[in-house]
Amino acid sequence: MSSSASKKAVVLLSGGLDSATALAIASDRGYQCYVMSFDYGQRSLTELNAAKQIAQQQGALEHKVIRLHLEDFGGSALTDHSIDVPEEETDEIPVTYVPARNTVFLSLALGWAEVLEADAIFIGVNAVDYSGYPDCRPEYIAAFETMANLATKRGVTGDPIKIETPLIDLTKEQIIQEGTRLGVDYGLTVSCYQADDEGRACGNCDSCRLRAQGFADSGLSDPTRYQ
Repeated sequence: MSSSASKKAVVLLSGGLDSATALAIASDRGYQCYVMSFDYGQRSLTELNAAKQIAQQQGALEHKVIRLHLEDFGGSALTDHSIDVPEEETDEIPVTYVPARNTVFLSLALGWAEVLEADAIFIGVNAVDYSGYPDCRPEYIAAFETMANLATKRGVTGDPIKIETPLIDLTKEQIIQEGTRLGVDYGLTVSCYQADDEGRACGNCDSCRLRAQGFADSGLSDPTRYQ
């Protein structure tokens, strides 16, 4: 375990509301934050521009953007342009689910965490307003953490890496309230699955609806720019 004065964390940052809040919480808990974002062939690249601004605004020590070609597999409305982003609610796992996305992201974060000798990886997954994605559930995170500490030098030498999910039990309203308390500029964040080239939201997709409801419930003004 590194000393509390220099404890490090790798923070996964998409450029959206949840991950920006997770980064603020990691900083607030005293971690030096090393931020990792992914260009994975997703429909909206403006979220990566947002991630760069958020990492800078929140004082991240380093920000890596890793290129992955998940569009080579497709299978998700976010990576395959032949699949429309749904604008109605569903009780099933939605087509915006990207196969194995969080497993891929966390595995790469784990590699960087080992190199940095970081104590934790922060990910902004949420099991309340989580759209039904299987890789946002507490059981999944617990299983990944177990695997991570079986698979790494740190884990087998008795210095395990913790997967931190500070938002897992929070509603969108609570996430927004906590981020606002910590000074997150939500005007920089992009949550929309199909934002335009200027980062303006569609207002209709699942992610937009959850975000708008969160701001309405929190009683705070919504800084989202719409098309």
